[in-house]
Amino acid sequence: MTLSEIYAKVRNNKRINREEGLFLLRNAQLLDLGDLANEIRFKKNPDAAVTFVLDSNPNYTNVCNIDCIFCAFYRHPGEEGVYTHSVDEMIQKFKDSAKKGITTILLQGGVNPDLPFEYYVEMVERTVKEVPEVYPHFYSTSEIIEMARVSGLTLAQVLQRLWNAGQRSIPGGGAEILSDRVKKKISSKKGTSADWLNVMREAHTIGFRSTATMMYGHLEKDEDIVEHLEVIRELQDEYKGFTAFVPWSFKPGNTPLEKIIPTYATPKRYLEMIAFSRVYLDNFDHVQASWFSEGKKTGQIALHFGADDFGGTLLEENVHAAANFVNKTNTEECIQLIHESGFDAAQRGTLYDIKKVISRTKAA
Repeated sequence: MTLSEIYAKVRNNKRINREEGLFLLRNAQLLDLGDLANEIRFKKNPDAAVTFVLDSNPNYTNVCNIDCIFCAFYRHPGEEGVYTHSVDEMIQKFKDSAKKGITTILLQGGVNPDLPFEYYVEMVERTVKEVPEVYPHFYSTSEIIEMARVSGLTLAQVLQRLWNAGQRSIPGGGAEILSDRVKKKISSKKGTSADWLNVMREAHTIGFRSTATMMYGHLEKDEDIVEHLEVIRELQDEYKGFTAFVPWSFKPGNTPLEKIIPTYATPKRYLEMIAFSRVYLDNFDHVQASWFSEGKKTGQIALHFGADDFGGTLLEENVHAAANFVNKTNTEECIQLIHESGFDAAQRGTLYDIKKVISRTKAA
């Protein structure tokens, strides 16, 4: 096996296996990997446009009982600073966001054992009815597993209730690294990789779309990265339910894991993750670069390493903020960053439906 053989295989539209993927990740030069990833990006998305979404990422509660050591956001029940917002309060937040042009609400919280299942269903029903301007992209796999526990329903029943209430997609949070070797160390109470995959499989069976995510830069090894990409690629083969892949790096600030991993992953590693995922995930249409989690300049560069999407405007975000990592932008700057990178900016919906294209030539 040589790099040139792997490159040729990919360029001939043939799938690489785990062994080849691991060899590629460990041995490829970054610029060569980026060139290959960019070729694939333009095969799948030929237009010289980068998509973005007008979104907000509020949280309805920070109460959580699963103690992930990479998280600075959660609080135990009864601790100082805990909160759980009522459905009324959240609906008002959504209305305020809609007035500012937000079209997608990415809603997540802690895993709060005191919330009944009807709270979550009501949140969806009322959002659809009272704030039709926004798309409810709600609840991570961990929250959905908790809904099944408190309600006594199966995962399929929980998801069907959410579907009947009007929800059509779920975020990919909670995956971190889909390697149980790592999960046992960083999120031992959160369940196994199979648990995350099972929620996604049940959701895709019903018809939900979702993203797939990966948080790297902590205790994982290259083998774990490949394992993660392999299992989501396999699930994508089954249902084609994933809209996009979204990697980001671990932020150590204020987390228990900070004592072990005190520094950020490098921009070089981020570009490797973007490019490698584009090459390995041959059945994913979209790979998302992040101005938010990695910094604006790194996010711009990632658009030339295989990414075709620039994420969202994130009107509100609290999880990274709790780790003392804050980047902010607005719609105008998001468009400007895309234009500066040499692309037209295409405003999209949650499911990658294009709402309008803002040409860089006309903007200039």
